[in-house]
Amino acid sequence: MAFYSEDDKAEDYLFKIVLIGDSAVGKSNLLARFARDEFYPNSKSTIGVEFQTQNMDINGKEIKAQIWDTAGQERFRAVTSAYYRGAVGALLVYDISRRQTFDSVGRWLNELHTHSDMNVVTILVGNKSDLKDAREVPTVEGKDLAEAQGLFFMETSALDSSNVSAAFQTVVKEIYNILSRKVILSQELNKPGAPELGNRKTVVLQGDGNQEGNAETKKGCCSS
Repeated sequence: MAFYSEDDKAEDYLFKIVLIGDSAVGKSNLLARFARDEFYPNSKSTIGVEFQTQNMDINGKEIKAQIWDTAGQERFRAVTSAYYRGAVGALLVYDISRRQTFDSVGRWLNELHTHSDMNVVTILVGNKSDLKDAREVPTVEGKDLAEAQGLFFMETSALDSSNVSAAFQTVVKEIYNILSRKVILSQELNKPGAPELGNRKTVVLQGDGNQEGNAETKKGCCSS
């Protein structure tokens, strides 16, 4: 994984996070709710790629999350390589009221692993939890799939804001925790050129594939 620190700016770290999943699962509205506390009931499919940034404070460090959003439609597959490049976190979103979007999760995971580090911190997000009467994917199925794939899991609603901030914060906090553990380990082993928190613009670290975290219901991600 690559972790970026901008020590000449206000933030200490810059983490690139990508939103993936089928079209119309609510990725753009999740981002709008998190970044601007807005919701667009008549929003159309995203065309191309856009990103928003959000500053977060974790353990006294200023973290800038750069969150990328692109359409899940097949005709935009050409952007995937550049879209995933440098990503250290991902929200894989499905719509709890449309089973076909849940059935696509495996394909999106394969694409994520093809175009990025296998250890990208990933949370499986069942969006539109407010559509209780239209639910086609039981919560337990999402939990079971996340557990099988070593992902975090959470159900959200961009409409009523449920768990939206928590989902993004879970990913950012775990990225920071992995970075911190690896920096501490490198320093303890006295490796030449061991990276130091806050002192370098770019820190490049390889994930070890067996970190654990505390999502709302699941253990950590980063399993390859």
